[in-house]
Amino acid sequence: THYTILMAKISACIISFNEEKKIEDCLKSLTGIADEIVVVDSNSTDKTVEIARRYTDKVILQDFLGFIEQKNFAVQQAENDWILSLDCDERLSPELQEAITGIKHKIEQADAYKMPRKTYYIYRWLNYCWYPDIKVRLFNKKNAHWGGTNPHDHIVTSANNIVQLPGDIYHYSFDSISDHLKTIDKFTEIGADELLRKNKSFSILSPFTHSSWIFLKLYILKRGFMDGFAGIVVSVLSAMHVFVKYSKAIIKRKQGS
Repeated sequence: THYTILMAKISACIISFNEEKKIEDCLKSLTGIADEIVVVDSNSTDKTVEIARRYTDKVILQDFLGFIEQKNFAVQQAENDWILSLDCDERLSPELQEAITGIKHKIEQADAYKMPRKTYYIYRWLNYCWYPDIKVRLFNKKNAHWGGTNPHDHIVTSANNIVQLPGDIYHYSFDSISDHLKTIDKFTEIGADELLRKNKSFSILSPFTHSSWIFLKLYILKRGFMDGFAGIVVSVLSAMHVFVKYSKAIIKRKQGS
């Protein structure tokens, strides 16, 4: 009998909101790799939708439901079982593009695929403090979905055969310290609400203990000092992120909100 090898079809899923500066490079890196591109946009007021439509006719407008909910909604819109998920400020490196193309004919041999994510922070690549930030981003929607705690979503899967691909997801995170501070303010608000919603226990010491641990982890254990000045900034601001999140939660609890 003659068997034809069926190439698996992959749907790339992206959620967007006012990402006109970054979405094009993201979509470009998926060209020729993904068989379908699904963009779920939460009513951008810039050119994001217009740019997305140059790369796919599947651009869906949907009010923002929360990171996890929005990403799961995007997955539901996909025609194929295999999903490749990227954020607008991420791209596939050439090596990762090649790796994904290389497994398409035997994709079913694993349940999901993970890959390191490398972050470009303001003016340089971080090779230590936020690397290798391993992410599962290529998965079969039959046995995986987005979960975790907003705004830090991740893939939840019952699958145990997860294979790591060579090559990185390039993550163009923050363009400036102000940019990072704005995100910290936004994400700590969501994070504090989640701490209260999930009834997590924390005390007046939590901001100190959690933030000093984060600084120690990034700067010393993960050798953030090797990332030069950017390593100091990232380690301090990451610690601040956690300090502010717990502080906001404590204050919200005192206010009884």
